[in-house]
Amino acid sequence: MQMARVGVLLDRQSAERRWKAEINVFDGYIVELLSAFRIPCTMMEDIDELDGNNLDILIAGHTEHSRPLMTKLLDFVREGGVLLSYGGLNPLAGQLGFRCAAKLSFGYAKLGESDADELPLRFASATPWAQADPSAGSGQSAVPSGQLSAGSPEGPQSGPAAWTIPLGSGFIERWAIDIAQSIVTFQQGTGPVWEDGIPAGDGTGEVNEGILKADDAIAMNWQYDRQHTAGAGVPFFAYPYADLWKGHVVGQLLRWSLTLGKTLPFAGFWPIGVSSIATISHDSDVNDDIHAGSTLDLLAECGIRTTWCMLEPGYGADVYERVKLDGHELAFHYNALDEDGGKWGREEFLRQQEWLKSAAHLDRITTNKNHYTRFEGWGELFEWCEQAGISADQTRGPSKRGNVGFLFGTCHPYFPMASFSDRNRLYDVLEIGFLTQDVGHPQVADPSVIEPFLDRVATVRGVAHFLFHQIHIHERETVRDALRTVVNEAKRKGFAFWTSRQIDDWVRSRRSVSVAGVDAAGVPILRHSPERSQTAGEMEWFIPVLNDPAGSDRERASLVSMFGVSCLRWTRQP
Repeated sequence: MQMARVGVLLDRQSAERRWKAEINVFDGYIVELLSAFRIPCTMMEDIDELDGNNLDILIAGHTEHSRPLMTKLLDFVREGGVLLSYGGLNPLAGQLGFRCAAKLSFGYAKLGESDADELPLRFASATPWAQADPSAGSGQSAVPSGQLSAGSPEGPQSGPAAWTIPLGSGFIERWAIDIAQSIVTFQQGTGPVWEDGIPAGDGTGEVNEGILKADDAIAMNWQYDRQHTAGAGVPFFAYPYADLWKGHVVGQLLRWSLTLGKTLPFAGFWPIGVSSIATISHDSDVNDDIHAGSTLDLLAECGIRTTWCMLEPGYGADVYERVKLDGHELAFHYNALDEDGGKWGREEFLRQQEWLKSAAHLDRITTNKNHYTRFEGWGELFEWCEQAGISADQTRGPSKRGNVGFLFGTCHPYFPMASFSDRNRLYDVLEIGFLTQDVGHPQVADPSVIEPFLDRVATVRGVAHFLFHQIHIHERETVRDALRTVVNEAKRKGFAFWTSRQIDDWVRSRRSVSVAGVDAAGVPILRHSPERSQTAGEMEWFIPVLNDPAGSDRERASLVSMFGVSCLRWTRQP
């Protein structure tokens, strides 16, 4: 069985013109999405690179609106290729028998054909196509799928979510939704943080308190994207939209690969036997040693290791030694809150980081989380982390009782994308956002959120990150009980508890393993350096199949459903 060859076209000349005009080009996030699943792809910056690549599937990311480029894309399809697009290809609409409808800014897509209860997925941008003349071009045989709604899940219907268009020996599948832009917008916000955000209409999320924070530019809707917990009725952002969109992109690629009679292996997110991760972090804030002692005792009781984000002036030296001895991670808690004597700026960030290294005798700091989730601009924080050698950040999380949950649409660790000013590159900083602070505190989060958070994280195989301050652990039995519940429920549901450093190490190590091809049975042929052999051995892979192949090694491979496709779960021979 052959492996499908996938390419992504990101036209460099066109992107350069947009960057010069101060316009973001987020289409490159599709390459990052595929990399996260370890799906091999060929990235092309010029359409002429298509010649000789023998691609089966081409994703038209950012493309030049020129006749020669469009002609080459159509020729690729006519010769048997599959062309995929997410909100693009508009110059081809008329030629294919369509017209572009009005662009939508935020809305919802129902992707099923008949399930009225299906979750509508929020999107940040879409450009629908409507058939102009069913008898023109290839429009007469095009097949629509899904339905767009403008503004709200029950808003005005605005056309199909996607069209599948036969052309020659191949197909075009054109999605109205700009999936890459939607994912980046959910994860990183609607734009730079320069002012207070818009509060919830019901008074549960007053983010407009005069402090600039990560949650001042969220792309979620207070009314449509929150649910309430059973019994307690606590509002929370309920849907990891970014992660669900990633799954749809991958599922689409798997199905087209099988349609072409080929396969497309991809990797699981976590080591063999681990479906999801739970992590707990602490922010030292008041810096009382007695608070640290109570927290260490409780963690020893629960049998887990956690991440300790330290705020200047921190704890006594003996506390740091006990934290290290118990196997916890010492991390940085950057203070940019004016009210607490902090300051936003590169020099202050680096100064505080050097303080912690000296105070706790650390050669390296892996993780940062900003005090009070203070945040300004777009990517300055990530630039500072890069300069300081900090490889993971936890700042993106809720600051209010009413915006806990998936307010950034994700529970996956991810690498943020820079703005046009830095050519939309990826920052070398792994963002590990958190779901809520201090469950069990009467002014913060009710324990009724624990189960839905864990269940939703499990559906997308992400990270359930809970933040508990040491002061609240020390002072409140309800918070201590809530932490115990998080640990017990997560373990019962099969979560593994890791520190932020462990997550960062695994994600980076895993990305050093790639698929070079598949053998005759479709089994992945892995490529990795000798020092990553252990990582390769701990990874599980999924091989899309039409049927369970006869003679498969059932001890090392089993049939499972992933993203709506039957796959063999495969692990490397020890």
